[in-house]
Amino acid sequence: MVAVTGVVTVVGAAIKAATGLVGVGKTLWFLPTFLAALAYYNYDLFDPEQRPINQRVLREEYDFIIVGGGSAGAVLANRLSEVPHWNILLLEAGGHETEISDVPVLSLYLHKSKLDWKYRPQAQDTACQAMIDKRCCWTKGKVIGGSSVLNTMLYIRGNRRDYDQWASMGNYGWSFDEVLPYFKKSEDQRNPYLAKSPYHGVGGYLTVQDNPYNTPLGVAFVQAGEELGYDITDVNGAQQTGYAFYQYTMRRGQRCSTAKAFLRPVRLRKNLHIALWAHATKILIEPTTKRAYGVEFIRDGAKRVALARREVILSAGAVASPQLLLLSGIGDAEHLQEVGVPLVHHLPGVGQNLQDHISAAGLTFQVDYPVSLVQNRLVNINSALRYAILGDGPLTSSVGLEAVGFFTTKYGNQSDDWPDMEFMLVSTSATTDGGTQIKKAHGLTDAFYNDYFAPLNGKDVFSVWPMILRPKSRGYIKLRSNDPLRYPLMVHNYLTHPDDVRVMREGVKQAIAFGETAALKRFGSRFWRKPAPGCKHLQVYTDEYWECYIRQYTLTIYHLSGTCKMGPASDPAAVVDPELRVHGIKGLRVIDASIMPRVTSGNINAPTIMIGEKGSDLIKALWRNGRRRRRRRDLRSFSTHACDNCTVYEI
Repeated sequence: MVAVTGVVTVVGAAIKAATGLVGVGKTLWFLPTFLAALAYYNYDLFDPEQRPINQRVLREEYDFIIVGGGSAGAVLANRLSEVPHWNILLLEAGGHETEISDVPVLSLYLHKSKLDWKYRPQAQDTACQAMIDKRCCWTKGKVIGGSSVLNTMLYIRGNRRDYDQWASMGNYGWSFDEVLPYFKKSEDQRNPYLAKSPYHGVGGYLTVQDNPYNTPLGVAFVQAGEELGYDITDVNGAQQTGYAFYQYTMRRGQRCSTAKAFLRPVRLRKNLHIALWAHATKILIEPTTKRAYGVEFIRDGAKRVALARREVILSAGAVASPQLLLLSGIGDAEHLQEVGVPLVHHLPGVGQNLQDHISAAGLTFQVDYPVSLVQNRLVNINSALRYAILGDGPLTSSVGLEAVGFFTTKYGNQSDDWPDMEFMLVSTSATTDGGTQIKKAHGLTDAFYNDYFAPLNGKDVFSVWPMILRPKSRGYIKLRSNDPLRYPLMVHNYLTHPDDVRVMREGVKQAIAFGETAALKRFGSRFWRKPAPGCKHLQVYTDEYWECYIRQYTLTIYHLSGTCKMGPASDPAAVVDPELRVHGIKGLRVIDASIMPRVTSGNINAPTIMIGEKGSDLIKALWRNGRRRRRRRDLRSFSTHACDNCTVYEI
């Protein structure tokens, strides 16, 4: 009876949460039945008691305070709390994951939801011309687990040469051979063939598996790559160039976020406090010694302070980490003066060096057979029950992402295994759901969608997303004002470097050729040749047309990085040193994707988790070897002059 009552409670709460999160329209009509079945067959997985504990009563002082519970922050919280006499506080601005966020095929329903920061960079003429207000949409997770709760779960480490390049820039300890053990440390590889490889690990917290469901197109994608002369390879192994099925951060067909992987197993550790809905607004820094000693944050509508005996660690991501540094007086002196923030330390690289992977989206191919993922056909009660009971079926699909290809265009060194282009091969398109959620998530205007895509609604299609791997364009993050609750100024500068335009244009041409392979032609593959809105004045398929095309439906792959660049003190643009300590400030580190001096060649969730793993070991090496013993101070003496009208968080 108790179990039945528990199931009913969980189902009711799940349906209420899902309705509030995404709404229930005609595309999610099956949701109540789905959640009921899911709760019945997987009650142990959805018991709210399995969630990380939201600590209401906080200590006045901790050894380490981590800001941001995302892909890196969750790893840090786990690894640092392994030391039993260290007290750890993890501050996260968002709340818990939901039952909806666990379902791979529904990830786009999380975009623009309560779990999303909903960032929108400035409008620019160089890209995103098909989007509302000509502004791209930057989805970033505002939830425990961060963007690992909203992403497409693709596990891609990047290329050996990415990390060797980091090391060659003066970042000792970051070569591929030195970071590979940290990838393996996290990983629990469930593919028995890959598990035997020296490049993979088993038994780690993070489950990595193949998708239990593939359409016939997924197999054809890999065969097409082989037909073009590429190897079928493990793209996280010895050779990246080639084609493969994706590997996913997935467990039994459900999302394996970093919150699920790293925080749930240690939720009962007494030395780890997790504070949800706690929005950090400032790092407290003693002005004379330039030592970070605490964090100011807002919770329950009130301003609070938590103090750190040893270190403050920023893991808030490539937007919020530089924003917090700037709000705390660390950044370019002239910019801080403009926005009225008192200077603590001049560090001009803060917020600069912004990098992202982008794709020329919308390259859609029609097929003649019912082999793709069409929402009205496959998202139904049968699929829901198959998912709930067996953990497979079309609901385990990561929005149709099935296979990947890495290759080098004519603008790169084709004799070297360092691709400059990634094909994301998808058994769906923007038309899969009839112009509802995908269009909304990507921010497409009604005019663009109705002109270009609407004739394909409900039809079987696939798409190829060519993604440039090492862009040369650089954007930046700046403050708009000294208001910590106001989003910063975000300038992407996509496609401002001519080399990026050339490489992307070549990727589009290669994508068209990919669709012409015999492996895909047997399904009747043919490119959707309708001229793109905004480019109809140009002769189709010329270089000028393709350049116009890629500036229309320019899709970020949400790999924002580089804004707190790692580099030695001799690098004037560096923000952190190779041990991830902020230059010029004691007791303060940044450990997230923002430290990447160059973005890695592939999707960045796996590298960000690696950064969390390595960063935690750097901290342990410093504080556990006995060399860093400083006199304990009464940190409460700092709180009044550094944060007027703030109160130490006590309930």
